[in-house]
Amino acid sequence: MPLIEVTNAATVKAFLDLPSTIYQNHPNWIRPLDKDIEQVFDPKQNPNFKNGTAIRWILQDTQGQTIGRVAAFVNNKTKEASEYVTGGMGFFECIEDQAAANTLFAACQEWLAAQGMEAMDGPINFGERDRWWGLLVQGFTEPNFGMFYHPPYYQQLFENYGFQVYFKQYTYYMDTHARFGDKVYQRSEALDATPGYSFGHPSKNNLEKLAQDFLEVYNKAWAGHSGINEMTLEKARKIVHSMKPVMVEQLINFVYFEGKPIAFFIMLPELNQIFKHLNGKFNLTAKLKFLYHRWRYNKRTDKKVFGVIFGVIPEFQAKGVDSYLICHSQAPLNAYGAREIEMNWVGDFNPKMMMVTRSLGARIYKTHVTYRKIFDPSKPFTRYPIIR
Repeated sequence: MPLIEVTNAATVKAFLDLPSTIYQNHPNWIRPLDKDIEQVFDPKQNPNFKNGTAIRWILQDTQGQTIGRVAAFVNNKTKEASEYVTGGMGFFECIEDQAAANTLFAACQEWLAAQGMEAMDGPINFGERDRWWGLLVQGFTEPNFGMFYHPPYYQQLFENYGFQVYFKQYTYYMDTHARFGDKVYQRSEALDATPGYSFGHPSKNNLEKLAQDFLEVYNKAWAGHSGINEMTLEKARKIVHSMKPVMVEQLINFVYFEGKPIAFFIMLPELNQIFKHLNGKFNLTAKLKFLYHRWRYNKRTDKKVFGVIFGVIPEFQAKGVDSYLICHSQAPLNAYGAREIEMNWVGDFNPKMMMVTRSLGARIYKTHVTYRKIFDPSKPFTRYPIIR
């Protein structure tokens, strides 16, 4: 089984096209946009190449057919974040064959060991955790934008090689018309009666304020937790500008106290509901299809929205701000025509966020696993530390 490094147009095409074969009998699979995958491996578009490196391969059978693919990467900013110097592997796809999978895993391990790594996490992204992170092991429904769908047998391929569960990340589901528990409404009403609190939607016409408000909450609520670094204003500006083409103001929700942002619940239309009609392409024809299907989608009253991020800054946690935020978000959601929300990326190492999410009536809908493989089997394995 020849293992071939991806270095030219032909091997790139084979890398991108393999999933169409793997998932031909999986109706819930949605092909990611080719351009989004390729962006990860383009040093001009992926800033992580400034502090790291990546490699990828395809695996062929004796007839020259592509039967597997994988990538490995080292991020010098994060490789020493745990007790082992750790690299990453991801973008794994493979036929149901343990020998083929082992060839791909071993290629990653050998390459990473040569870079000085002692372990590898996977399947992960050469980038932020909000995309292409974790192996789907439960909830084989249509994937959200930026998340992979995987066949059930992948779990066995990983675990048979010696990968162990490092942490799980959950996708939660909410019915936008569901009634919350009485305590949620009581806490929200208490803040309605407390001077200083307000709820609002930043304007699409003032992206600078949105970026600054987003940065203020993000760095206080998220930075320093779950391996997340503090964000710069430049990056916050890039994020809000990237969201603008699909942003719906009534889905961008902030809570303010005396005019200062203290919490956010940011949602976007679930783009895979549109992109699933494009078969991974985004050329001129695909763009016209996108505009047509977006027009059709906007007319629906059973839309699916994607919860990008939810957070409350520490000094306002346990004061009912989460209840206030979710209660005030419900009417705009219903007015938009949303019927369901999926919220990605609540780690099992974050019991506080899990408790908040459950209190809002959400339930676990999908489970992704981030595995770790320690290269020296005599060394101890520990799971990702719980956030207290």
